[in-house]
Amino acid sequence: MDAIDLVLVNLLQANARLSYAELARQVGLSAPAVHERVGKLEASGAIRGYRADVEPEAIGLGVTALIGIVQDSGGDTDDVLSALRDMPEIESCYFMAGVESFLLKARVGTIAELEQLIVRLNRTAGVASTRTGIALSTKWENRPQPTTAEVPNRPA
Repeated sequence: MDAIDLVLVNLLQANARLSYAELARQVGLSAPAVHERVGKLEASGAIRGYRADVEPEAIGLGVTALIGIVQDSGGDTDDVLSALRDMPEIESCYFMAGVESFLLKARVGTIAELEQLIVRLNRTAGVASTRTGIALSTKWENRPQPTTAEVPNRPA
């Protein structure tokens, strides 16, 4: 990935709906050249996808919880992950170093729904215990990580 690719990634993180013509204008290339570069970034997996950034509360998901899972010493990690993937309330799953094997970000509509999720998690084969924290509010999330790249030799 060169400096122009990094700038394209930054621009698309800020607004994935920019046209190839606008991207081209901002990096000083032709629209077909930008189209080819973006296609290569997608094919390589550097750009994983495009999606709408939805306000969770607007779609009835007003409760955000961070749930740590301690895996049973005899539990199979792949089996636990398979069970977690089948739970649509789990938005993110991180494999951790330390006492807890996984850290989950879950979104539900109510505390009662969170309770039901925690019960299901604790009944999952390979899960020894859980620890849950409830977010009181979200100050920010999914903040794009900017690169330090600038477009080289960009015409003024």
